[in-house]
Parts: sequence; C-alpha cells; structure tokens
Amino acid sequence: MTDPERPTAVEVHQPQPVTVHPPTASVVPVQPHAVPAVASVVLPDGRVVTGYAIEPAKTEPVAAKPPVSSTAVNVALGGVGFLAVCGGLLLLTTFITALTALITQLITLAAVIFGGWIAVQIFGGSGHSGGTTVNIRKAVIKRNKFYG
Repeated sequence: MTDPERPTAVEVHQPQPVTVHPPTASVVPVQPHAVPAVASVVLPDGRVVTGYAIEPAKTEPVAAKPPVSSTAVNVALGGVGFLAVCGGLLLLTTFITALTALITQLITLAAVIFGGWIAVQIFGGSGHSGGTTVNIRKAVIKRNKFYG
C-alpha cells in the first residue's frame, strides 16, 4: 500500500502536434504531344501501378432553356388574339344592331310623314284640289287623227 502522507512522483505529458501530410503520387513523365496507350503511376510506398490513361469526360454545354416554353407562349398569345377578335366581333354585332334599329326608325318616320302628307291631300278641306282643269268638248276623229 501506499502511504497517503507521502506524495508519489507524477509524470506530466505535454501534447505534441501531429502533422499529417497526404501521400503524394508521382506520375511518370509523358511526352507533351503524344499520350501513351498505358500510363504508370508510382505510389509513395514504391509500388508502380500501370493502366490505361483515361481522359476526363467533357460535358457538352447545355443550351439554356427559357423559363417558359415557346408552346406556352404561343398558346397564351393565341388566347389574347382570340379575346381581341371576340371583343371586336361583339362591337361589330352591337354596331350592326344599332344601325338596323336606326334604319328601321328612319323608314317608320318617312312612312308616317309621307302618309300624313297623302292624308292631307286626300282629305283636305278646300274645294279646289289644286290640279289642272280640263274642259272636255265634242271631238272629231277622222282617219286616226284627233281634231279637238
């Protein structure tokens, strides 16, 4: 047993920073214009890995799609045009109806005025009709000639 009054030796450990370096792989040099059929890579532990060189896949740029499809725009414009035509047709039918009513009223007015004028001429109060006076005499007709 240890004596509680007697201190024991204490070991103190100071933390040491750990530096981690990622392993780097060295690549076998390649001619600038000629890509070999097989590439070799030397790993940090000395092993050599050999394989085919693969070029990264190049993604073709995708054409930016408009936020609204052209079909939707065409349908919307067709609807606006249809509404404009319907409004114009509504105005046209209203105009034709009003014109028909005006012509009907003008014909009725003309008939009333002309009928009134005729009634005054027929049922007028004066004895003289205002026409031409013709005196009929005894006439002689010889060989299709009229002698009056």
